[in-house]
Amino acid sequence: MKKYILPVMTGLLLISCNKIEEKIDQTVQKTTETVQQKAQQAVEETVKKTVNESINSLTNSQDVKFNDVFPGANTSVVSEEKGKKFKFPGGSEGYILKYKADIAALLPILEGQSTSDESKSDKAAKKIDGQSIIDKISLLSKFIPENTFDTSFLEDIKNDKSIEYYKLKRFPNSSTIIYNPKNQTVIHYVEVK
Repeated sequence: MKKYILPVMTGLLLISCNKIEEKIDQTVQKTTETVQQKAQQAVEETVKKTVNESINSLTNSQDVKFNDVFPGANTSVVSEEKGKKFKFPGGSEGYILKYKADIAALLPILEGQSTSDESKSDKAAKKIDGQSIIDKISLLSKFIPENTFDTSFLEDIKNDKSIEYYKLKRFPNSSTIIYNPKNQTVIHYVEVK
């Protein structure tokens, strides 16, 4: 009988150990899946929160005029102006202005704006290739929900080869100017650093 008890006990012990190991494996697997789900939910919530904050900061933006952004500027060259001031989630602020103006009269006004650091500022606006601007606007428009902004102007600037693009840094402001010479419409983005 002793001969049989030892092998039976060893067998039962092995079966017990296998069942315990199996239970531990199941618990570890279940815990891993739960942790992965919670991590994925946390990432999704963070992304959603960041996007919502960005959109809210843009949609809750306040109206501004050209003279609010460029105090003391001769605004007689600007007409039909609309503008928005907004804050990015990181805290930096910017302005988007749309108005009509003759570029030859507008650029000297912008170039004459005061600066807090002349060494970081441009003396004159630089005419640039607009492809990088178009690419950035196209990328941004993919992340903005529909009906948040009118992006029809994007098709216009993509297809109209007569559109001119300018950059001007007058620290702390950095301006990107999109100018349509056909109707003298200016889309002006000002980033405040």
